[in-house]
Amino acid sequence: MAAKLSESGPSDSDQTSLNDQSVSNRSINRSLRVAEKERRKNKAEDPFVLALKYFSDVEAGTPVYGNDEVERNLVLVEKVAYSKGLSPEGIAIMLEFAMSLRMGTTLCARVLKCLIPATVVPQEAVVRAVVWLGVGKIPMSTQVLFIKWVLTMFDMIDAKDQLRAIYGFIFSFVTDENLCPFICHLLYLLTRKESVRVFRVRKLLELQSKLGRQPFLLHLLSLYKVFCPELVTLSIPSRMRSGFRNHNSPWKSVLIGVQKRNGSQVASSISLAFTSKDKANSRKRKHCHLELPPLSSAISKQAQTELSCRRKVVPLVQLHSFAQLLENMHRIELPAQMGSLLGSSLALQYLDCVQDESALLRLNFWLGYALHEEFLFCGDGGASQNSEEALQFLNKLLSTQHFLQEGFSSSEAFLYKFLNHWDGSLLRPQILGLLSNIPVVPSSQIGRLLFEPFMQLFFTSSIFFKCGLMECLNNMLLKWLTWHSVYALEDDLDISLNSHTSINMTLSGFKDSVMELVHFVGRLASVGLQLEGCHSLLLSFILDFYETVCDMFLKYGLPLVVMPPPGVFYPALLATDPVSVDRLAYIMYRYKVNLTSAKSQEKLTEQAFHINRQTFREFNHYIVVMVNCLWNSKMFQPGMGVQLGEDLLLKSSVSQYWTSFDLIHHPAFMSYAVDFHQRCWPGRKDMDLNSIKLPKPWNWYLEYLFTQGYNGLKLFVQSNISQQLSAGAGQDDTPSTQQR
Repeated sequence: MAAKLSESGPSDSDQTSLNDQSVSNRSINRSLRVAEKERRKNKAEDPFVLALKYFSDVEAGTPVYGNDEVERNLVLVEKVAYSKGLSPEGIAIMLEFAMSLRMGTTLCARVLKCLIPATVVPQEAVVRAVVWLGVGKIPMSTQVLFIKWVLTMFDMIDAKDQLRAIYGFIFSFVTDENLCPFICHLLYLLTRKESVRVFRVRKLLELQSKLGRQPFLLHLLSLYKVFCPELVTLSIPSRMRSGFRNHNSPWKSVLIGVQKRNGSQVASSISLAFTSKDKANSRKRKHCHLELPPLSSAISKQAQTELSCRRKVVPLVQLHSFAQLLENMHRIELPAQMGSLLGSSLALQYLDCVQDESALLRLNFWLGYALHEEFLFCGDGGASQNSEEALQFLNKLLSTQHFLQEGFSSSEAFLYKFLNHWDGSLLRPQILGLLSNIPVVPSSQIGRLLFEPFMQLFFTSSIFFKCGLMECLNNMLLKWLTWHSVYALEDDLDISLNSHTSINMTLSGFKDSVMELVHFVGRLASVGLQLEGCHSLLLSFILDFYETVCDMFLKYGLPLVVMPPPGVFYPALLATDPVSVDRLAYIMYRYKVNLTSAKSQEKLTEQAFHINRQTFREFNHYIVVMVNCLWNSKMFQPGMGVQLGEDLLLKSSVSQYWTSFDLIHHPAFMSYAVDFHQRCWPGRKDMDLNSIKLPKPWNWYLEYLFTQGYNGLKLFVQSNISQQLSAGAGQDDTPSTQQR
């Protein structure tokens, strides 16, 4: 019976539960409808919504003067815009109102100045406004102001595909002399390879012949040349005035305030270049461009599907692994904000693999603007007041350069200017790190760009800055030598200074630059050691540099050998710490290996470089001095290079002063000699260090020194001193320098 009841239908209790649930759902739906109706009613009664509706519905020809209603509504819109920013719908309504001239030209500029977006700018509204430019009724000042607004808000436009679709229409305005600088700037940001056409190149060249070599024309032509070098035969200067003019003055400060109040990140525009003319406005800013923008697509989500189907483009933001990057390497859509590349490892891998010239141009453009505006043109000490933001920004830039194994041209141009204003302490590790990535500088310019500011800083700073600068110059030399060994061409021996530029330097020019750098460091080191009393820490960094210099021929293939100056050699030889003497011995050993190899190649092949005899004379002199000093106990003898008057030596009351710097009595090794003496003759009460010079103890003493880790000294002795010791031979008869 129970089975029959269950088969016939639900029980009474189940039916009651279903009825209660249905009533509850109807009650909830009714509450939601009432709430939505109330929300719409409140929204309709919102004065700001009513103000937007007024500007959306106002009829053409409505008078402005004496119209209190338009003034009241515009003031309301301005209040919201300057405090919270306008929604995309509000931007679209007000932009359409201004550009359509429905109430004449009186309110256009005022409306454009209050177009501060709270989130994004709808692309459709910008396209409609650009089309209104073709009507011909808009005053020129309003047209210029509108283009400036587009440039300022460029990175906040939610997509760029429709703007690029009307590239030709925008290009038509380039013939207007008043609009030309701003149109060129906008075209620079919109240009793709398919945008470059022969007739456009001809038109720009025609304008250049009419207006002269204007920076805005040259920058657009340089981008055209990157995409289609066969179409642009014009020679573009390698060093131009950086960027376009800064057009953000009416909106940027307000935009920053609105974004901060809304709790979102300030958009860093790649479209804004730098100029010293805007120094007054820049002083008000505090590192607003040092926050890296998030990685985002250059097109809207709705347009991504259509564009992906049509062109098979994949936004970089959609890739999450290196495997995906490899699969879509040639179909990648770059982000709207190029600064976001610095915060993405995948984006950096893309730059390193593809070496997209347009991407590097845009990234350099954004980076140059950020560095100049926030460090050079910020005259109120903003860098020191916001050191944490600046520190994070420069550290990210340094990590990017280390990843790419090269610097950016924009940071190089910034550093040349910044050095003249730098105090040597502000963000010192980061600035020195950036300086070490500077590519090879021609010898004719290196003195003015680097050496002069370096000397002023070096001689007026602490020992720690001197050490940091020596490390920086050593890293710079290492980068130069590495670039030479990687990019030197066997045929014409041209060296590419940067894998992303076309600047080449001949081998002789490269050698001149390296030689200038080595000689400059030698002068700095000599004077620095005198100023700091031969400080062992500074000497250590100087010897680091010469460990790089001594191996330039064999390790990096550079046909150049430069000896250290006496102001470095003798302080290292007479140093009180054994590590410095050992490192000098290793450096001299490597010099001998390099010179011997170069000499043998010179005899075997015709292409080998010829070594200056003066170099051999300097090397031989240093070797003789070291052997006579450390081994033969002939310090301060005639011809030793370091000579003191006989009267002065006698006044020192040092017996046998000529032995004061041998391996036993040298201040750096005296403690080892004493320890060795105590180990060999533990029962002796009187210590006679000269007893170590006996043949067997001498050999034991050398082995003892070598076991302490002084491999440089060991290599130097083995390569420069021939030992012919016998059981009855004295030390003075056994050692002799090898024939060189």
